[in-house]
Amino acid sequence: MASVSLHKVCKTFGTTQVLRDVDLDIADGEFIVMVGPSGCGKSTVLNCIAGLQEVTGGEVRIGERVVNDLPPKDRDIAMVFQAYALYPNMNVRQNITFGMEMRNVPKAEQEAALKRVSELLQIGNLLDRKPGQLSGGQRQRVAMGRAMVREPSVFLFDEPLSNLDAKLRVQMRAELKALHQRLRQTVVYVTHDQVEAMTLADRIVVMNGGRIEQVGTPIELYDHPLNVFVAGFIGSPAMNFIVGQAQASPAGLQLATSDGAAFPLPPDVAPAIGQAITLGVRPEHLAVAEQSLVRLKVDIVEPTGDETNLYGKVGGELVCVRLHQRVAITEGQVVPLAWPLDRLHVFDTASGLRLPSTAEAPQEALAA
Repeated sequence: MASVSLHKVCKTFGTTQVLRDVDLDIADGEFIVMVGPSGCGKSTVLNCIAGLQEVTGGEVRIGERVVNDLPPKDRDIAMVFQAYALYPNMNVRQNITFGMEMRNVPKAEQEAALKRVSELLQIGNLLDRKPGQLSGGQRQRVAMGRAMVREPSVFLFDEPLSNLDAKLRVQMRAELKALHQRLRQTVVYVTHDQVEAMTLADRIVVMNGGRIEQVGTPIELYDHPLNVFVAGFIGSPAMNFIVGQAQASPAGLQLATSDGAAFPLPPDVAPAIGQAITLGVRPEHLAVAEQSLVRLKVDIVEPTGDETNLYGKVGGELVCVRLHQRVAITEGQVVPLAWPLDRLHVFDTASGLRLPSTAEAPQEALAA
């Protein structure tokens, strides 16, 4: 196992800058998940760690070694790709041991390694099959086994579950998490699926436009997003946003919207009067109330089994309300919403940064 460190890493393709001064320290044995929209640079970071792409500037360390000039085979890493990249003409046994054969590893060591990973991944009964005879989940296990027999210092995963159906993704997420808990090897995992990130990661790295927006545990990012981008990216359904200005009222500070609506602000957040602010609240933190000044005209009712999502306009903005029960609400109905002051997030509209409450640590500490 080994730590991984990126210091001021930059990458350009021609005149396009893909990574911009990326700094990241990954501890030995840590499971790091990198998320962000398409084109944000997360896969490029993975490729730079692997040595599949050379960095334009900065430094990549694996353990104590600077590996900028080392080829992938000398970096002591193993990579599992989205497409698995198994050899179709070889059976599972041959796919897993092929790399060891190329390195002239003795047969006894090959067999011992094969036995160890096949038992760990529960693929011992598949060793004589070829990839075309395997399901997606089985092929994914074989790709992992091929990486594991190398006993690398660092595992790199590039969206390994994206080709699986929804049920199998859930199963493989659980198996990956259990596997890491047993082995405690360093993992850097790239995905576009934030549910994977929330369930797998020790820490999540949120990227946007080639930069790191925030690094933190799943709960830190969920409860204390540093800015509007992170707040809107983490959580499903996404956080609701209402834009307006801070204004004073006899009851305290409010958000006033352009259509004349007003919403109470948390008492421990103090934007300047007249400041352009954005109010954020997660769908799961809203609820239907007996009475409230905040009202939702329901445009869409979306039942999901034991939950119901309501969609409509609040303060001129489209808002989603996630109710943790089935409800007898229909389209066109106006419902009062409980307004949870302790669950609201307030952002400066100009900078996008979250305004911290007086009870919170400074934002810089939350990003560490």
